[in-house]
Amino acid sequence: MSLQSFGFFGFLLVVAAVYLHLPRRWQSPFLLAASWVFYALAMPAMLPVTIAVAVLTWLCGRALAGAHKTAALRAGVVGLLAILAFFKYNGAFDGLAGWRTVAMPLGISFYSFAAIAYLIDAARGDCEIETNFIDCALFLNFFATVTQGPICRGGQLLPQLKEEHRFDAARTVRGLRLLALGLFKLVAVSDVLGVLVDEVFPNYHSYGGPMLLLGAVAYTLQLYFNFSGYSEVARAVGLFLGLELPENFKTPFFATNFSGFWSRWHISFSSWLQDYLFMPLAWADLSGLTRGKVQRLPAEVCVFTVFFLSGFWHGNTLPFVLWGLLQACYRLGEELLHRRFGKPRKKAPARVLRAKRAVVFALWTVSMVFFRVGSAPAGTMTAADAFGYLAGWFRGWSPVRFAAELYSAVYTGFYANPIMVAAYYAFGAAVLALAFYLDTRRAFTYKNKPSGIALAGEKHRWVIYYLLVVCLLAGYIMQSGGFGNAGFGMYAGF
Repeated sequence: MSLQSFGFFGFLLVVAAVYLHLPRRWQSPFLLAASWVFYALAMPAMLPVTIAVAVLTWLCGRALAGAHKTAALRAGVVGLLAILAFFKYNGAFDGLAGWRTVAMPLGISFYSFAAIAYLIDAARGDCEIETNFIDCALFLNFFATVTQGPICRGGQLLPQLKEEHRFDAARTVRGLRLLALGLFKLVAVSDVLGVLVDEVFPNYHSYGGPMLLLGAVAYTLQLYFNFSGYSEVARAVGLFLGLELPENFKTPFFATNFSGFWSRWHISFSSWLQDYLFMPLAWADLSGLTRGKVQRLPAEVCVFTVFFLSGFWHGNTLPFVLWGLLQACYRLGEELLHRRFGKPRKKAPARVLRAKRAVVFALWTVSMVFFRVGSAPAGTMTAADAFGYLAGWFRGWSPVRFAAELYSAVYTGFYANPIMVAAYYAFGAAVLALAFYLDTRRAFTYKNKPSGIALAGEKHRWVIYYLLVVCLLAGYIMQSGGFGNAGFGMYAGF
């Protein structure tokens, strides 16, 4: 029951109708029960793990108020990291002494990071210690965020869970805008692009450079619109229930450098890395090791460590490690250029800004080849395939071959008809044009204000609303020609 399935819409309608009419004291217990039902329908065997994480977080949080605050914090953070590491990396021991891989619970990274952030914030005094288990568990297991984020902070969400929530027309309208936009990105853009991507990447040996380049760009856009669309649907669900969830994307493809890119991409995760990994590393006092005055790690070492661990978090296979190393190289290379040539001017010519955005997008697309290879089913693709895919960009640059490959790449099943092949590419071009029009308006006209505000501010917004809905309905048909369950988002497996 993914957030774009018809079953989920029915589930949400029932939950909202009941939740908004319950007395305040029953609202959180009901929403937690609904969240556990949602998780049980998705992955019943792993529901006990999510509950165990909530129990551990609550107990360690309560212990922060006692005399052994530091020990409680260490126990909580180490325990959560140990649970996360076991489920993410136990597959490395598959077959060793009869070991069988234990499946990873859906969304465990997202609610584990939220739990770690809560414990650290509570220990610092940045948020209140939550003594109510139901609210603590709901904060971690809320069904809109449990599978793919955004990663919420306790100080932002926990106080909201203690408030009474009733139907609010203006808030519901905001939610409907975000829902339409998020579903459009998920179904009409990302899922449709996935038809091409899922054909080209596994069979890259059969395609020439232009088609492989198109496949890489298509995957880059597919991942962006999938994850940003999912985040907006999650925020919409929160609004229907009276909860404000954090924004997760701010038009990252309009960034002119990688520093700006990472402040706009997967914001809840990148800010988590900044607050709970980079800053502790940057401020760590190494004088105990050097037996001298206060020593700090060089900023370059901190940046490299953060991006390397980010790659390793996504997966312990070489493609993900290389992806993380590429991000570190991009970010450090950018800093070295700034030191050599100085910081760029704030008001550079438009052509310079466009060139810089193109370079950032191109480098990001190269790294996405490693990310897609790492995301392939276990054992089907390796780092060698990623390098082979990139090398394939330089072969077979024939217009005739490219035209034939464009046709053959989607000529199957639902699209086994020349008219449907043409319709696929025409629809893809149309929805991408609409999606980038909205991102462009948000980036430049509305100065990256929240997407719902930007959408509501459009002069011809009703035309856009109708276009989003029409494209969404067409997208349900264009994606493999069916109305099946499309899964829990491309990032749910991390």
